[in-house]
Amino acid sequence: MGYEAAFFDLDDTLYPYPPCNEAGKRAAFETFRDLGYDLDREAFDALYATARRETKRELRGTAASHERFLYFKRALRVHADVHDAADALAIGGAYWDRYVERIEPFAGVEETLRALREAGLTVVVVTNLTTRIQLEKLARLGVDDLVDRVVTSEEVGREKPSAIAFTTPLAALDLRPSEAFMVGDDVEADVVGANAVGMDTVLFNADPDRDLTGPERPDHRIDAFADVTEVAL
Repeated sequence: MGYEAAFFDLDDTLYPYPPCNEAGKRAAFETFRDLGYDLDREAFDALYATARRETKRELRGTAASHERFLYFKRALRVHADVHDAADALAIGGAYWDRYVERIEPFAGVEETLRALREAGLTVVVVTNLTTRIQLEKLARLGVDDLVDRVVTSEEVGREKPSAIAFTTPLAALDLRPSEAFMVGDDVEADVVGANAVGMDTVLFNADPDRDLTGPERPDHRIDAFADVTEVAL
């Protein structure tokens, strides 16, 4: 294929997102209760969903739209009509601490990234969200030494599928789009975004119950991370 670089999404591509999110939400709920706010888990989940929905509506297309500290800051206002910086920090910190503790890579991630590097490809992570937490996730995954470059939506100012998320690392590496491919789990962000700038795409779906069919067509589909090497090498 003549590829010089492999681009990867992070969340739900290098590791499974749902168990981490659930662990984080459980820790946030426990902290919410410990701080004296009276609600059960069902009410907490509804409150979280409301705060998340409102934040995303107002900040759509930005890295901040994913930030849990913003969700919990808003949740305190919705639930108790209060502003309490210490409580918002405690709840958000509990969420992210437990989330990161729960992270484990998908099977084959380390071996695959190592094989790509040994074959001479540059490994790039292109991810939506704020930089600090994405760096924490990579450090926890234990594969950061196999990653050459990380590009977050916070630093480029736009979320995938914006072209700038892909053209920024391509330009930094002095590569044409045809010399790199993108691996991700999100059809719109990863497949549509990368295809639009001329990159080949690999749609990774580790969950057989998740329906990723649609009018968009990735160049490749895989359900095991190790299959990336069949595309690249």
